[in-house]
Amino acid sequence: MTTVSPREPGRSGSWADHRDGPFPCLDAFRALAAAAVVAAHVAFWTGRGSQGPFAATLARLDVGVAIFFVLSGFLLFRPWASAACRDASHPSTVSHPDTAGYLWRRALRILPAYWLVVVACLLFLPDNAGQRGALDWFRHLTLTQVYGLGWQRHGLTQTWSLCTEVAFYLALPLLAVIVLGKTGWHPRAALAALSAALVVSVGWHLIVGQWELDARVAGQWLPGYLGWFAAGMAMAVVSVQIQHRSGPAGSRWRLVDEVAAAPWACWVAAAAFLAVAATPLAGPRDLASPTGGQAVAKNLLYLAVAVLVLLPGIFGPQHEGVTRRLLSSRPAQWLGEISYGVFLWHLFVLEGVVRLLDLELFNGSWTQVFVLTWAGSACLAAASYYLLERPILRRRDTIRRLGSRLRSTPARETAHSA
Repeated sequence: MTTVSPREPGRSGSWADHRDGPFPCLDAFRALAAAAVVAAHVAFWTGRGSQGPFAATLARLDVGVAIFFVLSGFLLFRPWASAACRDASHPSTVSHPDTAGYLWRRALRILPAYWLVVVACLLFLPDNAGQRGALDWFRHLTLTQVYGLGWQRHGLTQTWSLCTEVAFYLALPLLAVIVLGKTGWHPRAALAALSAALVVSVGWHLIVGQWELDARVAGQWLPGYLGWFAAGMAMAVVSVQIQHRSGPAGSRWRLVDEVAAAPWACWVAAAAFLAVAATPLAGPRDLASPTGGQAVAKNLLYLAVAVLVLLPGIFGPQHEGVTRRLLSSRPAQWLGEISYGVFLWHLFVLEGVVRLLDLELFNGSWTQVFVLTWAGSACLAAASYYLLERPILRRRDTIRRLGSRLRSTPARETAHSA
């Protein structure tokens, strides 16, 4: 659920602004993914994920998480891929992204808004009244609640994916070294290395199923979703190769541009994979643990959906056609800007909507609850974005410089006293 501005290699900003860059449509896909996650959770709460028209499809709209993860892999890894390509072209120039700066910007983008939601959920949701101990605060504030059964609290269960994504953030600098090597630009070797990540994901789900580990815990950890991030990283490799090295139209690397030039064909194919995922092949639609084979099938089907959905937003003529103009419009970009907040707040709002309408679990109108939940989440997300997130992002370099000066002050004082 994160992105990085392509205008600033190495400067990462989850849910960043792309309207001036080469990927103007990506904000719209973030908004779409966030809405899909909200729709899936509303379907579960109202019972529409288990019965009624399109129940299976509504239940599988948690595919929005796969879209977030693939998008994160693409935009966060692309600065490393671009730097490797530039360094290979100009060996005397070293332009690798600043890892410390990258991690600092990740923390500033993700944590303040997340911590605000944690405080709101633990303090104000009645079902969390008896679960506000020191360990509850510690686990959620450090994004470690996913590493144990029964640690996730009301209004915050969706943040398992944020825990997994933060694990990817921390692993990315090492993964970049493994995938790209230390010298040269070898895109085919990078793609081969990234394909191994998909094997890791498949193997992880099979191990969880074979050893009968609790899929609600181990099934949510990074190894099980490394293939989704790796797919985005592979798209970044191809994107950089096309931009800097592919040569004239018609080269094999540019075949992906030709496919992406027909966005509706990609999205129809994505819908077909989602339809397959809505069958029992992808496992149960409730909270029951899937078998290893079902988990693998769901993982791969969701991966196919996410890649096909995002393909036209990354490749092809990004500034041509009515569809792309709509996706890159200011309203679509604004929805993308607040989509992180929508993701964070929607379960908090959903619990409020359910209480307001006096609904029992697995009852109620999906349409009514979805509209109220999304609208309420968007309002809180907008307030968070304008009052907290954007001001911090605008001052992130100032904050970092201030922190550096504060850390160096004791050393200077010691030197003077000596």
